[in-house]
This record gives sequence, C-alpha cells and structure tokens, in this order.
Amino acid sequence: MRVPWRPLHALPLHVVNGIGVALGICLIQALVSALAGSAPALWAVSGAVCVSLADLPVVPRRSWLRVSLAAFSTCVVTAFVVALRLHPVALGGVVALVAFASAMTLAWGLRAGPVSFVGILAIVFAMASPPVSGAAAVFAHTTWTALGAALYMAWAMFCSVMLQRRYRALALAGVLEGLSALLRARAALLVPSSPQVRDSDSAADRLRTWIRDETALNDRVQAARDLIFERPDRDTETRTFAGLLVTAVDLRDTLLASELDLGLLGDDALAAAVRQRLAANLEAQAAALDAMQGALRYDDPVEAAHDSDDRPLHAWVAGVSIPAGDRREHLLPALADRAQHMIDDLRQMRALLRGELLPLRLTQEELSLFVSVEGWPLAALKPHTSGRSPVLRHAVRSAVALGAAYFIGEALPWASHPHWLVLSVAVVLRGNLEQTLERRNARLGGTVLGCLLVLGLAQLHWSGVASVAFLLAVAAAHAFVNVRYLVTAIAATVMALLQAHLADPAAGFAVAERLADTALGAGLAWAFCYVLPSWERNSLTRALDRLLNSLNALAIEVLTWPEPGRSRAPLGLARREAYESLAGLAAMAQRSSVEPERVRVPLQAITDALTHGQEMLGHLAAMRQMLTRRVDALDREPAEAVLRRAAAAVHSCLAPRPTSAAATLAEVAPAALPSFELPAQSAGAALLPWFERRSQMVVRAAHGVAAAVQRLRAHAQRRV
Repeated sequence: MRVPWRPLHALPLHVVNGIGVALGICLIQALVSALAGSAPALWAVSGAVCVSLADLPVVPRRSWLRVSLAAFSTCVVTAFVVALRLHPVALGGVVALVAFASAMTLAWGLRAGPVSFVGILAIVFAMASPPVSGAAAVFAHTTWTALGAALYMAWAMFCSVMLQRRYRALALAGVLEGLSALLRARAALLVPSSPQVRDSDSAADRLRTWIRDETALNDRVQAARDLIFERPDRDTETRTFAGLLVTAVDLRDTLLASELDLGLLGDDALAAAVRQRLAANLEAQAAALDAMQGALRYDDPVEAAHDSDDRPLHAWVAGVSIPAGDRREHLLPALADRAQHMIDDLRQMRALLRGELLPLRLTQEELSLFVSVEGWPLAALKPHTSGRSPVLRHAVRSAVALGAAYFIGEALPWASHPHWLVLSVAVVLRGNLEQTLERRNARLGGTVLGCLLVLGLAQLHWSGVASVAFLLAVAAAHAFVNVRYLVTAIAATVMALLQAHLADPAAGFAVAERLADTALGAGLAWAFCYVLPSWERNSLTRALDRLLNSLNALAIEVLTWPEPGRSRAPLGLARREAYESLAGLAAMAQRSSVEPERVRVPLQAITDALTHGQEMLGHLAAMRQMLTRRVDALDREPAEAVLRRAAAAVHSCLAPRPTSAAATLAEVAPAALPSFELPAQSAGAALLPWFERRSQMVVRAAHGVAAAVQRLRAHAQRRV
C-alpha cells in the first residue's frame, strides 16, 4: 500500500498502528451513534477499544488469533461485570478472578502482553457506565459491546491486510535505523576527546550501552522477521526485504568482529589517526544505512554512486608509515579487512534495494524457523503451577491487589469512579520491582500532565472537542504503550476524564478524583510488589544455564569446517539465542539493581559474565568470517585440527558442572594461557596463525564466562 502523502512516510511503525486504531474506533463510534444513539455508541466504543489492545503490526494470521481472543475476553468480562454491578461483593470477586486469569496469560510469553490487559480494561469500561438492572438491560449493554468488538475485529483485519506492505517496509527501516545508531555509538567510542576520557569510561558503562543498543536492535529485528519471514516468497519485494534483513543481521556480527584488537593500537599519534579513520568509516556506513532506511520509508530510489570496487581503508593503510618491527604493521591490514567486510555487506544491501535479484542465503523453510511462536497451547501453563513460578506469584499478587483496590475504592468518600483505582493499580503493578517503580513514576507524572491538558481543553467551548480529543488520546495511548509509557499515561488520563464527561456531561471533569485515585493506586501497587515477590536471584540459575548452553551451541556451529550445501539456519538460530541470553542476563542485572540489597544479585559478577560473553561473540564472529570469506586461504587439515581443539576446550568450559564443589572455580581457569601476541606474518601472507590465535581467544573468553558463572551460581545457592 503506497502512502499517498509524503509527510506520512516519516511516521514510525507504532504511530501508523496507533492512527489505524483511532480511525477504526472513530468509524465505529460514528456508525453506532448514527444508528442507535450516544449510549450504545459508548458501549460499542468500549468494546472496540478493548479489542484494539491486541491490534498490533503483525501478519493477518497472527492478528486474527489475537483480536478474536481479545473480543471473546471483552464480551465475557463485560457480561459478568454489568450483571454484578449492583452486587459489590460478588463484583469484587470477579475483579480478583479476572486479574488472576489476566496475569496467568503471561505464561505464553511476551505475545500475550497486550491480550493480558484486555480483561482489566473491560472491567474498567463496564464499571464506567451507569449500573443497569434486569436481564434485558444487561443483555443490551453486552450486545452493544460485542457489536463494537466484532466491528473492530473486521477493521483490524482490513488494516492488517491493507497495511502489510507498509508494515514490512517500516519494520525493515527500523532495523536499519537501529543498526545505524549502533554504528554511530561505536564510532563515538573510537574518538574520545582524550585518552583520559576513554579510560574514564568504565567497562561496565560501555557494556551497559552495548547491551541496551543490542537489546533494542534485537526487538526490531524480531518484529521484522515476524512480518517478512512468514512468507518470504510472497513477491519480489518481500524476497528483497528478506535478503536485506538477513544481510543486516550479518552486518551486526561483522561490526562486533571489527572491534577486536583495537586495544593493541596504543595511544600515540598513529593510533589516534587509525581510530579517527575507523570512526569516519563507521560514520560513512551509518550514513549509507540512513539513506537506505529513508529509501524504504519514502519509496525513493537508491543511488549507486558509492558502489565502486575500491578499497578505501586498504589504500589508506598502504600509505601509512609504520616503523620496522612495530606490531601494528600486521594489525592495520587486518583491521582494514574487517572494515571492508562491512562495506561489502552494505554494497550487497544497496544492490538488493536497487532491484537486483541476489540469491537468498536461507531457504523459505529455514527463514520460517526464525519467526516467533504463535498460539495458545495449554501445555504452556504447566511449568507455572508451582509456587516458585514468577508468573503464578504475580497472578496471585495481582488478584489480591486489584481486589483490595476495588473494595478500597468502594469505601472512599469520592467513590464516583472506583474503577479508576483498579486501573491505576493494574497498570503500575508489574512482575518485578524495577518495572513497577518505572511505571509508578510515569503514571504519576502522566496523570498530572493529562489533567492539566483536560483543564486546558475545557476552556475550548466547542461541542466536538471532547470527542476529537478522545480519539487522539486513543491513538497516542495505543501507539506509545511499549515505546514511551509517559505519553500513554497522559493519553490514558485524557481518555478516562473525557469518557466520564461524555457519559455524564453535567458532572464536569473529575480532575481532583483522578489525581487522588492515581496517587493512591500507585502507592498500593508499590506496596503489593513486596507480596510474594519474585526476586531476580530466584531466576538466576535458569538464566545462567541458558547463557552457557547458548554460547556452547553457537561455538559448536561456528567451530565446524564449512561443508558445501550445509544449512546456515542452525548457526543463525544459535546466534539469536546467544544474543538473547546475554540481553536477558543484562536485563536481570538492571532489574535487580533496585531490589533490596540482601537479595540483589552480584552485579560485578554479572558484568564479568557479560563482558566475556560479548568478547566470545566477537571472536566467534571473526572466526566465522575467516571460514566464509577467506576459507580458500586455509589448509583444511590443520585448520580443522584448530577447530576441533577449540570446540573441545569451549565445551569443557561451558558444560554443566556441579556448583557445590569448591574446586570448580579452579577447574574453569586454564593452567597456562598461551600468548596472544600478533603473528609474525600478516593475515594476507599466512592466515592459519591468525586463525589459531583467534580460536585461542575464543577459549579464553569461554573460561572467563565459566568463571563468572561459577561465582554467580555460588551466590544463588546462599540462603537469604
């Protein structure tokens, strides 16, 4: 679907999705209002808004599964709440039960996140309407809500089909944008204002920045995979997008390998010049990625002006005067080779964007392996029937918290909107303390700003301003919920106040009540975080097992001689799992940093594990490049011997071992590490010594990971 107005091309994916949601709700409101009046229209809009939570930029098949489940949940919860409005005790039980069931849906993973909140929002909207009595009135309310839900289902499917091309283009553009930001961040690290500034940047700070950037890029890459790899052979454009995405992921690996050995440059004038040149090269590549993502957004042609066959860094290195015997004599050509690999990847990406048909590196069946799992198998609930399950503990916590919020709201002197307190607790209370505190702060700030915005809107004496502002708030709340929650909190406040005003214009805007309910709800959610808490240390052993297994699996795939016709899918899957395991461990450290000190995980040991894990990924990426780009320069027999030794050593380090034995820390430390000095010959003249050196550095990084993991395991076994 080609976007007709050029400024609309600049809108990111989440904003396009939010606008689509608002348009659908606007059409439903207009249709039902014209046919049946304002009250049925409000009920229908409530159903539509609930279902819209599950309307995300995904392929139609996934959209149908999610919005249909959301519609079913909306209708069932609405029927129970409307029927029990005049029975507060029973309604409180329903609130607690829905809260428990909603939280338990998180057993299906992140894809259940939007659906998990549908029931809570249905409670809020049903309680926002005046209570009714009699089976006929309950049926009418539920029917209109169901009609709104059904109409929005149809709209969601229409938008999903019509916007698929735009979704794919924007998702891929987001990946290139994230990759460009990653390149610029690395360039900035290469050229600090002074060596003292570079030394003052702690390894932990650099690591946190790397993990944050990589995690954000991982999310974008997976969203693009789910849109593009579902059916990569759909048409020529989708096939092109698939090739671009595969190459972009490889480019990230190439970047990681290009950062190796930079510490050997030193701090003299030559080192500064080399770093400056490498940084300029990264900036140029980031600009090329920006041009490509702009071409995707605006449907512009890609220029071929920069696609000459020269090797600029090699030409520059050839002109550098290096003293005889300086170890950098062989290092600079190696750094130029790695930088050239990124230039080659970018050339291939530009060729794809210009319409050149290049062979895909993976088959359609292999690409489908990278698509996220969809569906709702009941077997996913089984691991969460134990009292140690974080999902079950959060579900019980949520049930008690929302039930308490409901009864407290009923008892408050300003109980005209008791559902607001329920909503405040529901949106603030998260599965861990760190996210709860973040939501608490955003919710409080957003409520204050939203109330001020509504008071400003009240000064505009236009009859339609409330309806227009409500629809804009719906779009903003939906678009930014996973991007910037402060915006969602502002929009949600505007929605709540305007909805109450539209239902009862004579009552005015309950700004003071909204502020009080939000403050009380945020406080309740914060307090309930300490009820059946799931501290990060309880999940530490599982995260460490995942890290070791993923790095070991990746090493097995990389440290194997490349046979013709061998599938690349296992390597790609192992690489994705390794990146995700590192990101998961880093997220655990961040979440634990705000927990009580007595239960906090040892952050230094996690930092060590992440540092060595990052190094291992880089060294493995460098070895993979040698095996794919320069395999002809290696003699197979000695190279395979190097691979076998390295694979065995890595497996010995990362294989599961008991944590109770005191000698295990010594077991994971090598008796004598070999020298990692640069080989006497350049990689161009003799690649095998460089290949062997890199394999030894892979083993050293694996030893570092294993030692850090052993310290973390010992901590996890201590009693608090």
